[in-house]
This record gives sequence, structure tokens and C-alpha cells, in this order.
Amino acid sequence: MTVVETPRNRASRERGSDFAKLSRRIAQAGLLDKRPGYYTARIGLVGGLFAGSWALFAAVGDSWWQVLVAVLLAVAFAQVTLLAHDLAHGQICRSRRMSRIAGLLVGNLAIGLGYGWWMDKHTRHHANPNHEDHDPDVSPAVLLWSGNQAEAARGLPRFIGRWQAFLFFPLLTLEALNLKVASFRGLRRESLKGRKAEGLLLIAHNVAYLGAAFLVLSPGKALVFLAVHLACYGIYLGCTFAPNHKGMPVLTAEDELDYLRKQVLTSRNVRGGRLVNTALGGLNYQIEHHLFPNMPTANLRKAQPIVREYCESIGVEYMECGLVESWAQAMRHLHEVGRPLRVGRV
Repeated sequence: MTVVETPRNRASRERGSDFAKLSRRIAQAGLLDKRPGYYTARIGLVGGLFAGSWALFAAVGDSWWQVLVAVLLAVAFAQVTLLAHDLAHGQICRSRRMSRIAGLLVGNLAIGLGYGWWMDKHTRHHANPNHEDHDPDVSPAVLLWSGNQAEAARGLPRFIGRWQAFLFFPLLTLEALNLKVASFRGLRRESLKGRKAEGLLLIAHNVAYLGAAFLVLSPGKALVFLAVHLACYGIYLGCTFAPNHKGMPVLTAEDELDYLRKQVLTSRNVRGGRLVNTALGGLNYQIEHHLFPNMPTANLRKAQPIVREYCESIGVEYMECGLVESWAQAMRHLHEVGRPLRVGRV
């Protein structure tokens, strides 16, 4: 069968080559090479923070000072989560098998996050970022991300959607608990590889996590400790991932974009110094990460000027702003999506 060349096909083919040109520049700069030294140091620091937080928990004992330890431990859990993210993308290990083993130990055992379930979810997000039909991160399960979702919303999402911008941060306090529950739900999928191992490691984590809290603390203090830890952990994760795509264009089945434009136009970079880079685990370079998900985090900063200059040369908008402004854009978008619900138009 012969495919007739049309202006639309030709334009699509020519745009499709844009990423290949950029990819060659990135590869020639050596930015896809592994960074074992960087990850050795980072794993050591994060591992020290994680172990040190638990050691401090044991040393403080049955005291209300554990509320502060819970906050510190939330930071440690979030940093371990960011390492698990890099493992899932193959940024650390060359071997896929070693990445999986390390991911199970870091994700399931250390922080109680189902590595296999999360990896499947995150892979679908990267394939179709901000696509209302295919990206699980913009699913209308609780929050609404587009006008189409607002029109179709019923039940809890419709109720929350009216004032979702104001409820966003309070809802983040439940995100860590939601991830733990979703990790166990993910074990139901027969397609999940190594379900038994994943399940056993999740159970081991939660037995140790809850056991430590109730063995060291009185029941009341233990419940407060767990509530503070999970709430701060959820807020940290939300504040890390929300600036990346929320408030950026939401794609539908009508949008036909090549790989480069699909990744760049739905992502937002966050400006900031070393503190922001450390706190967000390098995800402040979201555009570069989405274009080259297996690029080591340490190389994203070096890739940015190449990617930004290239996007400008081909007329593709490259979005970048400060951390607070990124949150503000996300909140304005959520508030605008909920407006028809507030005025009764849908």
C-alpha cells in the first residue's frame, strides 16, 4: 500500500526529526553517560539521612519532641523516593535487573512504596504527559485538571472541584497514605512482575514502621507521630511533583504532537539554586528529564542550555519560572477549571 505524501504528513515527519537532532547533540556532549561517582555520594548522603533519622527517633524515645523527628523523617523518606525515581528510569544502574532489585529494596522495603506499581504508573505518565485520557497523574479521581473533566465530574470530584485550588495542599496531607494504599492495591494486577516479593517487602516495611512507632511511643504519641510524618511526607512529594506539569496544557485525543513537543509543551522548569535542585531531586529540570528520562540527574543542569537554545531555534515554547510562581500557576489552573462548577454552568 502506498502512502500519499501530504503537507500534513510532511510537516509531521519533519517535526519528528527535531528530537533526533537534539538527541545527537546531547549524546555528543556525553550527557547520557552514567555518573557513578555522583550517585555513590548521593546514596551515601541520603542513606545517612534516612538511617540517622531513625537513630534519632530511637534516641529521643517516648517524647513529644518526636513531632520534629517526624518532620525530619518525612524529608528523608522524600529523598529516598527521589532516588527510587532515578532507579526506575535506569539512571543509576546499567543493568535493568539490578535497578529492579535496588528499586524493591529502596521502594517497597525502605519507604513502603510499591516499586512495580509506581513504575508502571510513571511510565504511562512519561509516555503521555498531561493527556487527560492516558496520563494517570491527571486522572479525575479526586481533582479535576481540564474543562472536559469538570463537565463529566460526578460525586466527590465534582464536590471538591468547586474549591480544589484551596483544598490542594490540605489534600496533599493524605497523599503518602494514598500511595501506601495504592501500592497494596497494585498487587491485585496479575501482570505485575514479582507480586509475591513486592507484597512481602511491603508487609515487612509496614510491620517495622508501625511496630517502631508503637514500641517506642505511647499510643497517643505514636498516632500523632504517624499523622505528622505521613502528612509532611505527602506535602513534600506534592510540592516536588506539582510544579512540573500542573497548570501546563492538558492534551486530548485531538492533539497530534511529536515526541519533542509533547514533552516540552506540557512541562515546566523551576528556577533556583543548589537548594531547590537538592530539594526537588533535580526534577526542577523537568523538560530535560522528560526528553531524556534516563539521563542522570547530575547532567540535567548541563543539558538545560542546549535544550533551551534548541527549542528557541525551532520555535517551541520553553517554560521556566520560580518555585513559588510554579505553584501559583498550578493553583490558578485548578481554580479556573473549577469555575464552571462554582457558577453552576455544568
